[in-house]
Amino acid sequence: MRLIAVSFLFLLTPLLAVSQITKNTYVCPPCPVHDTLTFDHDGECPLCGMNLIQKRYTSDINKIDLNTGSGNFIVDGGSSNNDKMITVFYHKPKNFSEQSPVMMVIPGAGRNGHDYRDVWVEASEEYGILILSLHYPEKYYPEFWSYNLGGMITDVEINKERTAILGYEINNDPEEWIWDDFDRIFSKVKNELQLDTETYDMFGHSAGGQILHRMTLFKPDNNAGRILASNSGWYTTPSSYDKFPYGLKGVSTTDKQFEKAFKANLIVFLGEKDDENETRGHLVRSPETDKQGTHRLARGEYFYNKSKIYADSLKMEFNWELITIPDVGHVYKRMIKAAAKYLYTMN
Repeated sequence: MRLIAVSFLFLLTPLLAVSQITKNTYVCPPCPVHDTLTFDHDGECPLCGMNLIQKRYTSDINKIDLNTGSGNFIVDGGSSNNDKMITVFYHKPKNFSEQSPVMMVIPGAGRNGHDYRDVWVEASEEYGILILSLHYPEKYYPEFWSYNLGGMITDVEINKERTAILGYEINNDPEEWIWDDFDRIFSKVKNELQLDTETYDMFGHSAGGQILHRMTLFKPDNNAGRILASNSGWYTTPSSYDKFPYGLKGVSTTDKQFEKAFKANLIVFLGEKDDENETRGHLVRSPETDKQGTHRLARGEYFYNKSKIYADSLKMEFNWELITIPDVGHVYKRMIKAAAKYLYTMN
């Protein structure tokens, strides 16, 4: 009897080993690849209360398997950044089909793609939208110039108060910018899920809004359909007199590029109360940014109006819209609700 039991245990040992190896590990976001604190179950983090997510490893890079519900996967940073990683938090609705619309979400300076994804879940289930919310880890994309500015400046020196840029070099190599990531990630998901759609919608709030309006200007040849740049802190305006990143001086541009950019379906999406009384979020104040206005609402209006004047001066078609959401300040959750309504019930 004892011999049988020992033999059974011997046979079971490899199965136990496989089970231990393949058992999922969970971490607290927003860093699902390199967190040191791990758990053997999902649920809430006992330290901060955030939802735990499945840990991903370098061997998981570019393995895209989207199940119904919420999850995440990782992709590399592209040809010039293949040593970097981007996490995509997704939600695939129960009523998903090959014709489902796709929403790509770019979070604010907190880079909390998991939170933004979670806010979009309700709209995802109601309208059958596939949500892809991106997280650019600080480890690979440090500071705001790697994120808000998409890698378009390098060798940055900022003041002690972190309120102004003192010096920098403009990076004119498009291969090192992040704008190509969005089409590339969409293409991977489209191929995996056999999607019929050729385009995807985009929503970005605060720093995410900065990313989307700059993508529109500097990478207008993309597959994004409707682009909602929401409550950006400040803008790159189409002005040849102001040095980049505040204007275009020093950056390589063409008229053909702006012809495409102004034809894009860019919506400057502003909260009515993201004004001089709003205290939420970090607002950069400097002579260069204050030229656009002293609060986000004024700066968004300035950007839209200056862009229209520039397009008119070149006699170019101008398809951009300016939408102001009543009674909303610098609150991404409420702007997401408004964006879902605007995109999927009104248009």
